[in-house]
Amino acid sequence: MEQQGSSVRKVYKYKLKPSSQQEWELERVLVLCRHLYNAAVGERREAWRMRGVTVTYYQLKAELPGIKEAMPEYAVVNAQVLQDVVLRVDRAFEAFFRRIREGQTPGYPRFHGRDRYYSFTYPQVGDHGGARLDNGFLVLSKIGRIAVRWSRPIEGVPKTVTVSREADGWYVCFSCADVSIQPLPQTRQETGINLGLEAFATLSSGARSFHPGWYRKAERAVKTAQRRVSRRKNRSHRRRKAVQLLAKAHLKVKRQRTDFHHKTALALVRANDTIYHEDLQIRNMVKNHHLAKSISDAGWGAFLIILSFKAACAGRSEIAVNPAFTSQMCSGCGIMISKGLSVRWHACPACGTSLHRDHNAAKNIERAGQALRGAVA
Repeated sequence: MEQQGSSVRKVYKYKLKPSSQQEWELERVLVLCRHLYNAAVGERREAWRMRGVTVTYYQLKAELPGIKEAMPEYAVVNAQVLQDVVLRVDRAFEAFFRRIREGQTPGYPRFHGRDRYYSFTYPQVGDHGGARLDNGFLVLSKIGRIAVRWSRPIEGVPKTVTVSREADGWYVCFSCADVSIQPLPQTRQETGINLGLEAFATLSSGARSFHPGWYRKAERAVKTAQRRVSRRKNRSHRRRKAVQLLAKAHLKVKRQRTDFHHKTALALVRANDTIYHEDLQIRNMVKNHHLAKSISDAGWGAFLIILSFKAACAGRSEIAVNPAFTSQMCSGCGIMISKGLSVRWHACPACGTSLHRDHNAAKNIERAGQALRGAVA
């Protein structure tokens, strides 16, 4: 989601209800897009290896008409969809070089197998684009009219349409511009949030929110599904079915986690005008192999993205603060009290402040956020 003054750019996702023939056509387009993506990655790699030159997006784009002539099967794919495929390749290489410049682990753009390429995009919507809406149906160029399960009204002006395959079927995402912000009434309240594992979120008021540990609960079912995949013969029909069941098990956990994140974020946004949270470096935190699974299960990064999105749509403020020493500093007098992760209670010998360490951290986060805003000295 991108904020543009009094409006935002927002994505709406819906389940598609294609016929058997349409499912086959969607799958064929996806396969052809994947082959083109891999060919473009290979061409850029070989051009650099053999001649030390970079093949640009525009050069790849100029080759598309020739590809259609040489390979007639690509005539069933909309031209703008193919252009978006080579644009994805260009963005993948841009991200690769950016990570090198920033000193991160680069990760060279890779070839995608069947289970790693699962979407294609129509970059224009309307009469002059490859996708349009017609009486509640999604009309895709060279595929036809597909029924959509409209779970909520769509707002704004659709700009792009992305069709994706998930474990339980096909979905469409509309990226819409000019979606009006709907500010909530002022509450004159603000809070700091400390994200953790014992409690998912602890507020500066002392309120705590607990998550049920979705992956931990589903671990046995996931393990059983994984063993079923391991026992099946490679490339067999039974293995393909087992892989689909495993993917559905993971998808269920993901959706449970996302549902909790949305509900928790919405409650915070409704109750507070300003929300302060730590600017967590989660990639570094999951390097602790004793906590990595629990951190990933909590999904702090995804939650903060959802919180930012909901705050922007409601006209609220969310501010990230430096997380350094928020647990060690006393929220009462400000002195540092060193304590390990196993010490869950903060007791200050100087001022007598005694409270849970997460509550203490949330108070410090709120104060640091207020200082950033200039609300306190």
